[in-house]
Amino acid sequence: MEKPNIIIYGADWCGDCKRARRILNQSQVSYEWIDIDKDKEAEQYVIKTNRGFRSIPTILFPDGTILVEPSNSALTQKLKVLNA
Repeated sequence: MEKPNIIIYGADWCGDCKRARRILNQSQVSYEWIDIDKDKEAEQYVIKTNRGFRSIPTILFPDGTILVEPSNSALTQKLKVLNA
């Protein structure tokens, strides 16, 4: 079974983004990384999604749900639900 495709909007300097990517990598989940410092359309998506804030990581899941700056446990729980 192929792992779900997840999109992470973030920035290379962001500690929370690094942490989220580490969890996804350890869980062997495929994802697309979009650096909002390099992609202005993605930056506008993040700002619009977060009601005017540039909150990262903003993580979009294949079921249409979004987690913003999730804790380790919230992200791990979401991955378990997706793989159930």
